[in-house]
Amino acid sequence: MPKYKADEYLRVSYAADRNEESDSIGNQKKLIEDFVAAHPDIEIVSEGIDDGYSGVLFDRPAFQEMMNDIMAGKINCVIVKDLSRLGREYIETGRYLRQIFPAYGVRFISINDNIDTANERNGDDLNISMKNLLNDMYCHDISVKTRSALLSKRKNGDYVGACPIYGYRKDPENRNHLVIDEDAARVVQDIYRRRIDGASAQRIADELNQRGIPSPLAYKISRGLPHPKGGFADAPDSKWSAQTVIRILQEETYTGVLLQGKQETHNHKIKDIIKKPPEEWIRTENAHEPIIRKRDFDLVQKIAGLDTRTAPKGDKVYLFSGLLICGCCGGRMTRKTNTVNGKKYIYYHCPTGKKKGCDHPVMLKEVDLSACVLKSLQAHIRYVVSVDELLDSIDEEETNRELIAGYKAQIADNQAKAEQARRFKSMLYENMINGLITKEEYRYNKDLYTTQIDEAQAAIALLRDEMDKAVNNISDRLRWTQHFKEFSTMTELDRRAVIALIQSIHVVGKDDFEITYRYHMEYEEAVDKLARAGKLPPSLMPLIPAIPAAAKGAV
Repeated sequence: MPKYKADEYLRVSYAADRNEESDSIGNQKKLIEDFVAAHPDIEIVSEGIDDGYSGVLFDRPAFQEMMNDIMAGKINCVIVKDLSRLGREYIETGRYLRQIFPAYGVRFISINDNIDTANERNGDDLNISMKNLLNDMYCHDISVKTRSALLSKRKNGDYVGACPIYGYRKDPENRNHLVIDEDAARVVQDIYRRRIDGASAQRIADELNQRGIPSPLAYKISRGLPHPKGGFADAPDSKWSAQTVIRILQEETYTGVLLQGKQETHNHKIKDIIKKPPEEWIRTENAHEPIIRKRDFDLVQKIAGLDTRTAPKGDKVYLFSGLLICGCCGGRMTRKTNTVNGKKYIYYHCPTGKKKGCDHPVMLKEVDLSACVLKSLQAHIRYVVSVDELLDSIDEEETNRELIAGYKAQIADNQAKAEQARRFKSMLYENMINGLITKEEYRYNKDLYTTQIDEAQAAIALLRDEMDKAVNNISDRLRWTQHFKEFSTMTELDRRAVIALIQSIHVVGKDDFEITYRYHMEYEEAVDKLARAGKLPPSLMPLIPAIPAAAKGAV
């Protein structure tokens, strides 16, 4: 009757071990079975397979199940192909071999390493220690090479993740490139459209569930796509939730930007996740085809920063929510509904009131406010379109030439200052050695010249940025004017237009309010450029003192 009841333990990692055909699960199994056939005192009673698990950590499912059997007395022998199958971490592997296995009377056999703890000559500590150390060093070397390769790929703009986000798939012809998953992309676009229209995240989630649209996790499972544990859809029943919608609305990847390297681990032994600050992320522009336009993504982020409350049973955000500001106290104005003789009246008012410190609280009818804002917005859009057309008629390169020349002169001046400070700084040490200045004077002047150099370099960087803006202002103009042109045929005010074009509305009085439009600085620069070129028509003259775009009207 066999004396030892054994577990044949088989392990292969995701990448490193798969490079060796001899380390496959099938080859490990055959080697162990051939060994047992030649040793009648051993009987295999269980088999543990950890396929796709690193040998650095010991929280592998099959390994833990084997340890439970050992503690329960079901097995008293462990057989592996070689020592690295048990583990590659020097200290923890040694603890199992020297402390835990002996404490439970377990015989350990590593076939290829000729280690058998039942035979003292084949299980000496020095032999085991050396092999453990070599396995540990191998694992460290693989980890360093893998990290380096992944970093290089990220910097080259290659996608190295295992599970693309909802809306994308890996390109079949290039696994390091993302392509649009059309079915999921339509859902993402619908989520952004509904959010811009004023729907809350919870309302969007409820609508998706009502329409029977599977959540990101459920969708990936149904299509056989790779999916992480949890993922976007973190609800237990894999339904859409407000949090899932918010995550999609915050994901910049949908604009064609690839953001990688957001987190890391300490090393190959400690797997605790460290979240890196955004400035350390690896960012690649235009890495793949976008699902969402950049301006729509930016608009959604602006919406997230506003007060977007809805009525208790409402499905849309109020038209002016988060934009109305009391011109007296600076507080946010709120919406109020009154019903008189069965007729509903909607107002916006300052909740602070005189009792709480607002000297001139104002109340405005929503219908009158909407009509006046629509009229002012339509007029401003016409002004923007006119400015854009006039700019097309002038030679912007000629107009900017003087400005660029000024930047170049200022850069040259700062470069001369920096060079002079460097020259003086280089002479300080020699002057101190020759007794021309004291040690204290040396330190003081060294710090002084260092500061001058840093300030000059900072000024040069700023001037170069400004010069680049002057050179590229045509494309910038096309970008911001397009926001307004998109609404040039608007006849009715809606939440999307209000959020896209208006930054704030300061209510000074019942018949006096001021609208600050988005891109007012760009508008001011465009009007100033027309004035310098002598192309500013009389119709735009009255607007110059009002820049940045203050629109007043009676309500």
